[in-house]
Amino acid sequence: MKTLHLVTIVGARPQFIKAAAVSRAIEAFNTSADGRRIQEQIVHTGQHYDGNMSGVFFEELKIPHPSRNLGVGSGPHGRQTGVMLDRIESALIETKPDWVLVYGDTNSTLAGALAAIKLHVPVAHVEAGLRSFNWRMPEEINRSVADRLSTLLFCPTLTAVENLAREGITRGVHQVGDVMYDSLLFNVGLAEQRSNVLARLGLERKGFCLATVHRADNTDDPNRLAGILDAIQRIESPVILPLHPRTRSRLGRSLEQIGGRVRVIDPVSYLDMLLLVRHARLIFTDSGGVQKEAYWFGVPCVTLRDETEWVELVESGCNRLAGADPDAILGAVTDFESTDTSCVIGTARNLFGDGHSAEKLLSILTQAQFSSQLGD
Repeated sequence: MKTLHLVTIVGARPQFIKAAAVSRAIEAFNTSADGRRIQEQIVHTGQHYDGNMSGVFFEELKIPHPSRNLGVGSGPHGRQTGVMLDRIESALIETKPDWVLVYGDTNSTLAGALAAIKLHVPVAHVEAGLRSFNWRMPEEINRSVADRLSTLLFCPTLTAVENLAREGITRGVHQVGDVMYDSLLFNVGLAEQRSNVLARLGLERKGFCLATVHRADNTDDPNRLAGILDAIQRIESPVILPLHPRTRSRLGRSLEQIGGRVRVIDPVSYLDMLLLVRHARLIFTDSGGVQKEAYWFGVPCVTLRDETEWVELVESGCNRLAGADPDAILGAVTDFESTDTSCVIGTARNLFGDGHSAEKLLSILTQAQFSSQLGD
């Protein structure tokens, strides 16, 4: 039997969601009984490490438990990435994989790609080609470097493919769609059956807004964070704010001064978050994943950034870029409320694939691996 030995590097909440879709596809691939098999080992860097940001996701999404948890934790970018690089390298030397799979744009992505390429292990990058063109964002640096180091680049959209082509990267580039969409389609029914988050929080469907703030550009700049909070405190509807640990740390004691109809809660599980996104009237976020989920559920989204890598969402009319300026944020709310309170998606969903992106990328990955084995 031909076997592809794959190490998957994850470390942050969005990566667990994406990896779950690929792990399910690997399980299905291995039951096809055609003489080929994928042996996956998951290495968790520990970038997100508390229960609400990590452990609950492995349980809820039925992701195979990591073969290694490197326990890196939080810290300044340089130190965190350096510790990851050292520990991932040791793990790869021991496991001797054929491929390393990395996701998205976190420090775990960068460290995983660097460790692999220095050991001459080919890298496959899921969610390749995204660009915000804002080099102040650590995410922009991480994903751009990961793309340069990757042998296979799995792009979620045509825009991502075009971004890479402008940078001269065309070899190994494949538009497969968005594995996060795969995960949403698989889990939304489970969320409706198993999550009681709306009842638990006393919320009516379409009777509340949802806000998330976690990116360093917003949390590390007191003026930006103050502007965002000023705006959402002036919203007439209840605003649910699941607070990221970084944001909570930056706010400190001023957290107690948040007023209006804002309700601060701890981070919630993936299934809970799906229902909050699906049934919100309006969403405020600086998260790329939440922007997409809002779009897929047809919920208007005000993006708390000056730019987005998901330009398709803005072009669709379902997303408004407002940055951290209170007037721009509230103006975007007025725009949505004066037109329509929902977004018509229709066939535009195909911008992100058909819900089978994981199967497509595994087909490409196994073809690359097993074709090379035949040539040996």
